[in-house]
Amino acid sequence: MSVFDVLSERGFIKQMSHENEIKELLEKEKITFYIGFDPTADSLHVGHFIALMMMSHMQRAGHRPIVLLGGGTGMVGDPSGKDEMRKMLTPEFIAHNIECFKKQMSRFIDFSDGKAIIANNADWLLNLNYVNLLREVGVHFSVNRMLTAECFKKRWEKGLTFFEFNYMIMQSYDFWKLHQDYGCIMELGGDDQWSNMLAGVELIRRKEQKPAYCMTCKLLTTSDGRKMGKTEKGALWLDAEKTSPYDFYQYWRNVDDGDVENCLSLLTYLPMDEVRRLASLKDAAINEAKKVLAYEVTKLVHGEEEARKAQEAAEALFGGGVNLDNVPTIEIAAEQMSAKVIDVLTAAKVFSSKREARQMIAQGGLTVKDAVLSDPEATLNPGLFDADKSLLIRKGKKKYFRMLVK
Repeated sequence: MSVFDVLSERGFIKQMSHENEIKELLEKEKITFYIGFDPTADSLHVGHFIALMMMSHMQRAGHRPIVLLGGGTGMVGDPSGKDEMRKMLTPEFIAHNIECFKKQMSRFIDFSDGKAIIANNADWLLNLNYVNLLREVGVHFSVNRMLTAECFKKRWEKGLTFFEFNYMIMQSYDFWKLHQDYGCIMELGGDDQWSNMLAGVELIRRKEQKPAYCMTCKLLTTSDGRKMGKTEKGALWLDAEKTSPYDFYQYWRNVDDGDVENCLSLLTYLPMDEVRRLASLKDAAINEAKKVLAYEVTKLVHGEEEARKAQEAAEALFGGGVNLDNVPTIEIAAEQMSAKVIDVLTAAKVFSSKREARQMIAQGGLTVKDAVLSDPEATLNPGLFDADKSLLIRKGKKKYFRMLVK
């Protein structure tokens, strides 16, 4: 089975520039390909996860990946799917984010012995001569064609700046540059990048009269079309400091039944026979499939030990276990044992504000020990704490915290 068959069976592939040629190429040859990542934050998020998994499957099949970090394109910002212009980032912020990305990617991609390459497009984009770029690349782009691109359509009403209009040219130049330097012949990426990727393919084919290809993977969405990876705290990050392994585990443990097969196919390496078996479970039994999903995905992102801890914490809370050591912990000083509940929980970032805390209490959504809190002015008291000086707090139906006196 070629990697094309693997990616097809697991549901990765959305669009291809030259389907028959790509299929034959991946069956018969080992190629160099790339995926670009703009460093707009100091952590990858779950939206990058599918692209990393697609890259990993390609590498496992013997193809060489280039991770292209957007030190240059990040200075402009991709308008694809955006209602307004992205915030401009400083070079220092971008450089810091690139270092964070490199560490996280090494969990998915093997960079040893030249098996994969990391490149930064700042190395060539920031030193480009504008007139030379117009002469070398600009002549190959039709403005009429660019204006029909899906990535620009959302911006018509508010206005698309010329600044952002150049992004497609920059991304196409990246592909051409990687083609020149490394023999890269294929770009992979999310389906929202289709227009930009196609432009790069066409640039190489026109400028070099050589084959080049692109293939998109579908975006991570729920069965009813909503984007996955959003939590009440924002994005689902791959950095343990931004989204704890326990919260990460719980996100996948609580996906809808209809999303289990899709997530197992795209976000784990489980054989497809096992994926289909787990996804076919009905009613209460589907929870076993969700536990497998949560464990496998957390193991990939955070390592086996953190996945085990998250699993044990969840079992302790929901499966009648007793070990709460790995439940998210809020440490308080002894003098806070009589403080206002909402003061302590807001300071610990359980709530983003006291207003949010009061709203949840008014809705009966905060439980302290075994009692639903009804008074927003209620205080803690030493008698609430167990012998080990811990106290279990529940926010909503499924978010648990262990308050512990230092």
